[in-house]
Amino acid sequence: MVKEKPNSTRIYDKDGYRRRAACICVRSDAEAEVLLVTSSRRPELWIVPGGGVEPEEEPSVTAVREVLEEAGVIGKLGRCLGVFENTEHMHRTEVFVMTVTEELEEWEDSRTIGRKRQWFSIDDALAQLALHKPTQRHYLQQLRHSKNSTSSSPLPSPTSSS
Repeated sequence: MVKEKPNSTRIYDKDGYRRRAACICVRSDAEAEVLLVTSSRRPELWIVPGGGVEPEEEPSVTAVREVLEEAGVIGKLGRCLGVFENTEHMHRTEVFVMTVTEELEEWEDSRTIGRKRQWFSIDDALAQLALHKPTQRHYLQQLRHSKNSTSSSPLPSPTSSS
């Protein structure tokens, strides 16, 4: 199912959930620091960069595109952490890990809406997300879990409810 919205097309799965993709951007393979961006609705609060999957677009492509638009970073896309379900807002987000290789001085959302980005330790990022996007805390918990259990082999895509 497809719904039009100004400047984008929303894609829905067979259950009526909006399809989204996001990246947990990390500084290094140690995965000790993650990049968050300011919320477009509440600029004093921090979120994980991500957005809606476009028609005919793979979620991995969406994740890379959204990170460039929202955070102004380029990197190496790594493993998929899974598909995370938000029943309150009716969306499912496929979340990937990206190791950042380049940070642009200026990027689309910094110019158009004054969005900022900042590196946080995992614990600090969890605390920041609790203030505005508590469901996104599951992404970081899965990042930690997957890093501790297997650092080289990819995980299947679990669906977690929030």
